[in-house]
Amino acid sequence: MGKAVSFLLLALVLFYEVTVTMGQRGEKERRKERDRREGKGEGAGSEEWFLLPDPKPVMRTDAGEMSVVRSLGGRIIEKPLHIGFITMEPNTLFIPQYLDSSLILFVRTGEARVGCIYKDQMVERRLKIGDVYQIPAGSTFYILNPGEGQRLHIISSIDPSESLNLGTFQSFFIGGGTYPASILAGFGPETLSTAFNVSVSKVRGILSKQQEGPFVYVNKSHAPSIWTKFSQLQEQDRLKHLKRMVQGEAQQKKEWSWWKLLDTIFGTEENNVNDKAPDSYNIYKRSPDFSNDYGWSSALDGSDYSPLKDSGIGIYLVNLTAGSMLAPHVNPRATEFGIVLRGSGRIQIVYPNGTLAMDTKVNEGDVFWVPRYFAFCQIASRRGPFEFFGFTTSSHKNRPQFLVGSNSVLHTLNTPELAAAFGVSEERIRRVINAQREAVILPPPSAAAPDEDEKKREQLEAAPKVMKNFGSEMILGFD
Repeated sequence: MGKAVSFLLLALVLFYEVTVTMGQRGEKERRKERDRREGKGEGAGSEEWFLLPDPKPVMRTDAGEMSVVRSLGGRIIEKPLHIGFITMEPNTLFIPQYLDSSLILFVRTGEARVGCIYKDQMVERRLKIGDVYQIPAGSTFYILNPGEGQRLHIISSIDPSESLNLGTFQSFFIGGGTYPASILAGFGPETLSTAFNVSVSKVRGILSKQQEGPFVYVNKSHAPSIWTKFSQLQEQDRLKHLKRMVQGEAQQKKEWSWWKLLDTIFGTEENNVNDKAPDSYNIYKRSPDFSNDYGWSSALDGSDYSPLKDSGIGIYLVNLTAGSMLAPHVNPRATEFGIVLRGSGRIQIVYPNGTLAMDTKVNEGDVFWVPRYFAFCQIASRRGPFEFFGFTTSSHKNRPQFLVGSNSVLHTLNTPELAAAFGVSEERIRRVINAQREAVILPPPSAAAPDEDEKKREQLEAAPKVMKNFGSEMILGFD
């Protein structure tokens, strides 16, 4: 009896220890997942945290693909923005759909025709390189690449502030079949038969044909489809009903099909050519806000392009000559997301306590972000120009505070107080802040030869780096 009691007590103790251990392990896993979502996981304190990962495909067919770089979460990101990349082959269509997130498109290469519903009318815009265009959340749209021999590349912001939080974003396809499925298919043939006042067989006939995916070819070298006919429509016909085909009699009575379905969805206004919908805005045709011998920069806000005012997003474009620098500065209004369009360079970001957060090389296609209030600068490689484009989380006019240069805050501050803050004489601080006569975009150092400079950079990159933890002590500088 005594042995049985002892064995039972031992079993209870072991069970308790296992339960506590599993509970602690589960709590650690939950804490790790929570920290990962808030951007505090492993590697969050390293410079890789500010250099976002490569885009991941979310839709892909032979005709095109869309990939996305997801924004990090966390307390210092006041408005997350995902960055999308759309690539379409010549003569292809991104089929009609609407999203739970708003888009701002920037045409990197190629030309596009973008159709979008605006105040119950279907409008179409022809976009060229440098054009910016907004598609609000919930607005049905399509993108057509009509080019015969040129791919279309679009960079877009994806604002999830109105999203359903079902993922990066959620597409709702108007047209579809087995792939992708139309949102109408969920109602069932009988319901749609009653709603459209047609037979069940006709409903089933149009809801099962499409299987080419969200990106489809519309040229004659591929199998014809409803989207091929769609692309062949004259612009006014697409805008009126999205149904009249180039071939055939204009007055010919048509069978009930996708064209009548699209007519029902997109409305029946005949006269929407002279629409009042916002046009696109070409940032390359805009006069630079700043320009000198070492580069130029442009910023687009809600006062320049009204759709940005509703979205709360700004746009910027910077071009630096070889070796030049966009001077250290702070954006007090917004977080910045940047994409390298051309060339290579370096980005340096500083923590609030004065320690280096990131100093890394970036190349074409890289995506980076800079938190609001953080000091940073961009430096072009001495091998060639450095061009980058991006989005900011504010549509108000951006007023960056430059920390170095002839227009810096150091010039604005009174010299005695500034000298006292640095613990040096007024004469000495005056010599330092007056030595740089250029503003905003600064010239490259003349002392270092290009080859020697690049060689030193590569050696520094190869050397091991000691990274500090991104904790509250580091941010605030408290002991």
